[in-house]
This record gives sequence, C-alpha cells and structure tokens, in this order.
Amino acid sequence: MTKQVANQTIALENAAQLPISEVRDYIALLKPGVMTLVVFTGAVGLLIAPGSIHPFLGLVAIACIAVASGAAASINMWYDRDIDIHMKRTQNRPIPAGRVPADEALSLGIALSIVSVTVMAVAINFAAAALLAVSIAFYVFVYTMWLKRSTPQNIVIGGAAGAFPPMIGWASVTGGIDLNSIALFMIIFMWTPPHFWALALFRCGDYAKVGVPMMPVVAGEAATKKQMLIYTILLLPVTFVPVATGLLGVFYGVTAGLTGLLFLRHAIRVLRDAEERAPHKMFGYSILYLFVLFGAMVADVWLVGFMA
Repeated sequence: MTKQVANQTIALENAAQLPISEVRDYIALLKPGVMTLVVFTGAVGLLIAPGSIHPFLGLVAIACIAVASGAAASINMWYDRDIDIHMKRTQNRPIPAGRVPADEALSLGIALSIVSVTVMAVAINFAAAALLAVSIAFYVFVYTMWLKRSTPQNIVIGGAAGAFPPMIGWASVTGGIDLNSIALFMIIFMWTPPHFWALALFRCGDYAKVGVPMMPVVAGEAATKKQMLIYTILLLPVTFVPVATGLLGVFYGVTAGLTGLLFLRHAIRVLRDAEERAPHKMFGYSILYLFVLFGAMVADVWLVGFMA
C-alpha cells in the first residue's frame, strides 16, 4: 500500500511538472526580456501624452502592446529556427531545442497578432491599432524576413520596429501622431544601433557562423565602433526634442544630458578599447539608459503636475 501511494505521488508530481515546463517554453517564445522594454516605453508614451484615458482602457492598450510584441517574437523564432540552432546565444530556445514544434510557434504568433490588433481597434482606437499592426509587420516582414540576412544595415532600418511602442501608447490617448510622438520614436530609433552593435561585437562569431551580415561581420570591428560613436552623438540632440517642444522640462532635460554623456563615454571607450569588456559594459548600460531616460519623462510630467 505504501509503495502504491508513493508511485501515485511520483506520477502526480511528474504530471504537475510537465505543463509548467511547457508553459515556460511558450512564454520564452514571446521573448519576455524584450517585451519588458517594449511595454515600458509604450506605457511611458501613454502616460505622458496630453489628454486622458480611462485607467482600465490604458491597461488594455498596454496589454495589447505586450501581446503584439510577443506575437512578433514568436514568428521571429519560427523563421530564424534554422540559424538559431547553430548560435550559442539562441540554440537553447524552445524551437531549436525541440521543446516546441515550429508550426505551433507560428500559429501562436499569428493568433496573438490578430487578437492584439483587433482588441486595440475595438477597445482603444484605429490609429493605435494601425500603428500596432505596422510594428508587427515591420518586425516580421521587413526586419526578420528581409533585412536581417541581406544587409549590415539590418538593425538600423529594422530598429524602427522597436521604436513604435511609445507612439502606440501616445496614439492610444490622443488618437493620432504628432511631433512629440515622433520624437519618442526617434529616440529609440537612434538608440538601437549602438545598443545592438555592442551586442554584435561580442557575438560576432555566432553571426559569422550562420551568415548573418551584422556590421562587425561585414565591415569589421573598427568601422562598427566608429558608427556606434556616430549614432550615440546623433542620439544626444534628439533626446532634447521633447524639451524644445515644451512637452518635458528641466528634470528630464538634466537627466537626458547626464545619462547621454555617460552613454557617449561608453561609446568612446568601445572605440578605444580592443578588449571585449567595453562592448559588454556599453550593452548593459544602454538598457539601463533607456529605462532611466523614459522613466525621467514620466517623473518630469508628474513633477509638473504636482507643482501646478
């Protein structure tokens, strides 16, 4: 009797563990790490936009942005499964590791794309839904299927896909696009090349092995580092556009200046340092930089509202 109970207990434990493992694999298809940044910048666009939106509808809009991000990521993993299996950074992803069938990842991505855009159109507005649809299509068709394997400028042009979220959040409140929402878009657009090329510098061997023409593979490390510095320099004045338009004030401006100078310092170190450590540090800082920069936007608006 005791042995029978023990066997039943083990069977129940195994049965309980299997769904958890599968759920984690499907969550991994959605690239939750990338989704965090996408959701955060989308939420900032919504929070600092002029006008108001019901808190529940605001949460719905942010949820749609999150689901759309996951949908695009799942389709990206489906398409890139042939090269992911050969890259150290990606070979343990659910599809190349054999934990999730490729067709299920594609089906999940398509289903989530349709749901996110439809809900955004019905619950929020058509402008936000259209931008959401464009962001998914741009990431899947323009970046993943076309640019990524055809040009070293893949991340420059393709980076637009990741720059849409604050515009979508903004349009969720205002129902349209203006100079300020374009400025938010441009900040992320200009930030993407130095951020991603920092990663590419210390993952260059992986990209070369699978024939993806990332900038360090095609142009070499020296040329890539110079372009990273150029984009970082160009990014700095773009971050001050919301101040020039009157959207944001002194607190954001000071934060943008200080964090921007630190970003520039990292870019200069990458240019001068032949070791892999400098790109590692710049990549890590670039993520923190964007979080702090966009967090300062919300803090600035709230400070103005508090002092008014």
